[in-house]
Amino acid sequence: MTFSRKDFPQDFQFGTATSAYQIEGHGFGGAGSTHWDSFARTPGNVVRAENGDRACDHYHRYEEDLDLVAAAGFDCYRFSTSWARVMPDGCTTNPEGLDFYDRLTDAMLERGIKPCATLYHWELPSAMADQGGWRNRDIAGRFADFTEVIMGRIGDRMHSVAPINEPWCVGWLSHFLGHHAPGLRDIRATARAMHHVLLAHGSAIQAMRGLGMNNLGAVFNMEWADPADDSAEARAAADLYDGYYNRFFLGGVFRKEYPENVMQGLGPHMPEGWQDDFDVISSPVDWCGVNYYTRKLIKPNSGPWPSHEEVEGPLPKTQMEWEIYPEGLYKFLTRTAQEYTGDMPLIVTENGMANNDTLVEGKVADPERLAYVEAHLAMVEKAIADGVPVKGYFLWSLLDNYEWALGYEKRFGLVHVDFDTMVRTPKDSYHAIKAALG
Repeated sequence: MTFSRKDFPQDFQFGTATSAYQIEGHGFGGAGSTHWDSFARTPGNVVRAENGDRACDHYHRYEEDLDLVAAAGFDCYRFSTSWARVMPDGCTTNPEGLDFYDRLTDAMLERGIKPCATLYHWELPSAMADQGGWRNRDIAGRFADFTEVIMGRIGDRMHSVAPINEPWCVGWLSHFLGHHAPGLRDIRATARAMHHVLLAHGSAIQAMRGLGMNNLGAVFNMEWADPADDSAEARAAADLYDGYYNRFFLGGVFRKEYPENVMQGLGPHMPEGWQDDFDVISSPVDWCGVNYYTRKLIKPNSGPWPSHEEVEGPLPKTQMEWEIYPEGLYKFLTRTAQEYTGDMPLIVTENGMANNDTLVEGKVADPERLAYVEAHLAMVEKAIADGVPVKGYFLWSLLDNYEWALGYEKRFGLVHVDFDTMVRTPKDSYHAIKAALG
């Protein structure tokens, strides 16, 4: 690893990230059914119909996992809370769930790790899904209630909190493309979900402010869009992709507006009175998180709106078949600061790669992951040198885990997990980062 901690500002924080459903084991501790459980049990949705019932068994092994976080020298651990674990029916509190996050928080603090919570990372309680899920405006108030319950228990010990991980995935990927739960392909459902997820975000921010909390943020996944050729049509197609992937959510939170090119398609399907919700959606936050992995090349087609498609790019790819394009992270950090957030701290809340890692004689060589991390950290350094207020970098992920519709075959972890024995084996990348942060 060519970088070290001293290459970054003194207040720069390094962390690693996970999410509840991907590692905890949702079959434990009185957790309720989620729409992901239903999605995974529907034939054809998930590789080998794999689910999160056991995952990495983090529910029982969290102390071992936090020992790995501490030993690597990370300052922070970004974890998520499961709504369905805390409130199995979306409304009624499960003491076992609260107790688990209480223990988890204390275990972080005992190891000198700063707890960085995400309230929601996609495991919607089935009871909420039965009421329309993210299509139903009422979900914003329900989510605020959940926020008050979980943060009423652990909020006093959080270093930072963000309400919702990757609103594009909650809205577009899950309701328009159908790749994630609830697996819909419905433009009306999409418009409502994309708006209501932001309304829920703002409602949760307000709930946490009411609890006297600070260092609250918003986390967006961003994917750089380039036109597949030099035509004006391809440029417009890429701009539209950028609009509904990136600018829709940033615009709602930081500008009280949605992009015009996106509203040409979604506008007729938006919920009544949506224009009146921006004061809640734009409730002030203290930092902005950027999750970044790749870019896409976009070309127009003759299909219905959005009338475009992805084109395979020429760059090297990860196990996810995602192009490795570190420059996109620099572009997003600089653009976000210039056009949306100004002097507000930016944090790279996720960055990492899936790799076909193999355990050989007790070791996992993953030089590709090290090269990926180094290339992206170089872009963070460049952004900082150009005056962008980047204050942290979180690697996705601590552990190989349940990669949603792709099951357990895509490995993002710094630590290899044998999903039969649950044995953890730190990879070469883990050891290199530990040396760099030492």
